[in-house]
Amino acid sequence: MNFNLSQIPERVPKPRQYGLTMIMDKGLSLEEARNFLSAAHPHVDIIKLGFGTAFVTPNLKAKIDLYQSFDIPVYFGGTLFEAFLIRNQFNDYINICKEYNIKYMEVSDGSITIPHAEKCGYIEKLTKQGTVLSEVGSKDAAHIIPPYKWIELMKAELEAGASYVIAEAREAGNVGIYRGSGEVREGLVQEILTQIPQQKIIWEAPQKAQQLYFLELIDCNVNLGNIAPSEIISLEAMRVGLRGDTFHLYLNKENA
Repeated sequence: MNFNLSQIPERVPKPRQYGLTMIMDKGLSLEEARNFLSAAHPHVDIIKLGFGTAFVTPNLKAKIDLYQSFDIPVYFGGTLFEAFLIRNQFNDYINICKEYNIKYMEVSDGSITIPHAEKCGYIEKLTKQGTVLSEVGSKDAAHIIPPYKWIELMKAELEAGASYVIAEAREAGNVGIYRGSGEVREGLVQEILTQIPQQKIIWEAPQKAQQLYFLELIDCNVNLGNIAPSEIISLEAMRVGLRGDTFHLYLNKENA
């Protein structure tokens, strides 16, 4: 850090196994990506090329190479995996990952229906290619999954070989673990945490209030995903109590 301050919570150092910040790149240009990294790379753990943007992104290989030159893993959004799958092109998906040197892969079923045993089978196959992130939850706001089912799915996907499970929220933060208003489904989250280790969950939390909820519920080293590139520095400041929302979170009572 740039100067010394007492009573700053300890962040897990990179390369981190938890305390992750996953960024969603929804279409940065190569120059924008370079500028973003110049400011934020120490605080970025994983970069997702959101949904199917990789298919239409110019200079895709150059951008992936740029991110990887900072030792930041890159992966294609789960929607792209589903797009390959529904077209019976699973092997093509594996080949594309190899072609672009992608070692992280997301398995999701937010847009299509995949029998869960089959989804776990894809997870098992992809663990032979690299690190698997599996996303749980539907992108359909009308499809409400009860807490016991979230837990059951997450457990099975971790057992199938996923390194992390991602709690679905979409890029807007208004489905899955959130209500349409963006409000956290607190009972769901807290029930999940009774059965699934928090270090193994990446909570999609694109909105500041959602990030704050998880920082207060867990701690500064909670795994957060779908963060906008422009928000990475402000999120890291909030993580360590240097934003108004968390200013008093880590102070001794006599200083609060």
